[in-house]
Amino acid sequence: MRIEDEIKQTRFTSPQQKAALNLLFTASWLQAKNQQFFGQFGITGAQFNILRILKGQYPNSLSVGEIKSRMLDRNSDMPRLLNRLLAKGLIEKRTCPNDKRASDVFISQSGIALLQRINQHQKILDGLLNLNNEEAEQLSNLLDKARDT
Repeated sequence: MRIEDEIKQTRFTSPQQKAALNLLFTASWLQAKNQQFFGQFGITGAQFNILRILKGQYPNSLSVGEIKSRMLDRNSDMPRLLNRLLAKGLIEKRTCPNDKRASDVFISQSGIALLQRINQHQKILDGLLNLNNEEAEQLSNLLDKARDT
């Protein structure tokens, strides 16, 4: 459905305004679809992001600050997200031997198993945008260009 129909607005001040509004609307729509998908597995999109970051470092750990710097949403409440993952047994936290105030965070075997289950359904996530490979690559390149200021 066209953005004009979705937000019931037919006039925009410029093509750039229309594109920006369309991007914001689509990002919100995509985030809702992702939350619905990850909810089936008992986690949020932000928690999934943390698990993927930690899986990329496995078997090594990451500091809380390093995880936050790699997050898609860097405004996330890291202590709350990590505590929920810890309570679900999906991560492990250990006091950093070099800095007793810091924690090293590891993905647990349960976290790895959950990611493997989610990966079996990756095509659902990939299909949300309804784009072929060439279109997806073009969109990604345009979004990179839009942020290159």
